[in-house]
Amino acid sequence: MDEDKTEERILPLSELPEGSCGVVHATYGGRGMLARLSAMGLTVGAEITVAQNSFVGPVVVDVRGVRLAIGRGMATRIMVRVKQAE
Repeated sequence: MDEDKTEERILPLSELPEGSCGVVHATYGGRGMLARLSAMGLTVGAEITVAQNSFVGPVVVDVRGVRLAIGRGMATRIMVRVKQAE
C-alpha cells in the first residue's frame, strides 16, 4: 500500500470543522458576491484555515494572513478542497 495515500474531498466551507485546512476550489454566486469574495481575498487557489465554525452563524476563517467572518449563506457557496489522511 502507498503510505502517503490521501483522499481529496470537496466540501462547502460551511461544512468544515474547526481546524480544517484547504484550498478554495470554486465559488458560486452573482456578480456582486463574487466581487466581494475577491475583494476579501477568497479566490480560487487561496489557502484557508477554519478558525471557528459552530455550524450556526458565521464561519471564521484565516486567509492570506487575515481573519474573516463569513455569513453561513455565503460560506455554503465557497467550495473547498480538503486533504485528509486515510
